[in-house]
Amino acid sequence: MSKKKAYAAAGVDVDLGNRVKSGIQALVKGTHGPEVLAKIGGFGGLFRPNFRGMRDPVLVSSADGVGTKLKLAFMTGRHDTVGQDLVNHCIDDIAVIGARPLFFLDYIGAEKLEPQVFQQLLKGFAKACKAGGCAIVGGETAQMPGMYHPGEYDLVGTIVGVVDRPKMIDGSRIRAGDAIIGLPSNGLHTNGYTLARKVLFEQMGLTPKSKLPGVRGTLADELLRVHRNYQPLLATLPHSVVKGLAHITGGGLVDNLPRVLPKTCDAVIDTSSWKTPAIFQHLEQGGGVEHAEMYQVFNMGIGMTIGVAAKDVAAVVKKTKGVVIGGIVKGSGVVRLVF
Repeated sequence: MSKKKAYAAAGVDVDLGNRVKSGIQALVKGTHGPEVLAKIGGFGGLFRPNFRGMRDPVLVSSADGVGTKLKLAFMTGRHDTVGQDLVNHCIDDIAVIGARPLFFLDYIGAEKLEPQVFQQLLKGFAKACKAGGCAIVGGETAQMPGMYHPGEYDLVGTIVGVVDRPKMIDGSRIRAGDAIIGLPSNGLHTNGYTLARKVLFEQMGLTPKSKLPGVRGTLADELLRVHRNYQPLLATLPHSVVKGLAHITGGGLVDNLPRVLPKTCDAVIDTSSWKTPAIFQHLEQGGGVEHAEMYQVFNMGIGMTIGVAAKDVAAVVKKTKGVVIGGIVKGSGVVRLVF
């Protein structure tokens, strides 16, 4: 019997890593169009963009993670959704500027590369990228025993997109009298999981298999719902109509809407204008969380907001199936919640 390699004995199995990564090309090739000039595995991804039809193309980039939602994947052994979460979150972050995605790169850091887990993650990346019109051009995997607990990993994604500068959306056209339209979320998306896990599993004593009134499926089903990609829908709206977009992530409506508000305007949100999903009600009551704080931790059922002129409300609501959740008034750039 051959002696175990020293690096493997120390906890990093290079041969295992090579075996695990050998199938990457087959998994991601479905995301490749003619712009991708090299296979996965080189020192850099090659992407030759086509900017024809754009007057002044501007590259838009963003990086993000999935946060402690990963703990749910570890608890349940379900790793097929968090990869999609990562891609969709990144796409939404650049979509609020009016950008469409071009390419995506991922980072997976783990205590040890488990082949089945790795396959599920890559399938999630590929599924979301293909649906979002985004190419996977590269990534990085790292085995780091001592940095991660056994069976755990971290995910980070970087996305690059493009927007024609005359069509950039920055909120500067928002004025008093405009309306705010909210698009429904698909649950918690990728934010607030540290508090959610504490409330549900520690304070309420539930398990991933538990069921709650008004919540479809098990608690694991609810908490692992995939973060919505709003970009394809937003791209159908005329640029001239959309004055501002806010992706409702960490910080909720309270902290994300001000990022696109002029300093002379406030957003007044009528919290009774949409039906808050049951999971948030359980979290508030089960954790004894202040009602106002819920809107600064969770999305509360609204994953994206659109600022439009009053005259365009009916058309945008019809197109997006959204709901008017508030309006713009003179102010100082903050959000006012009406309960």
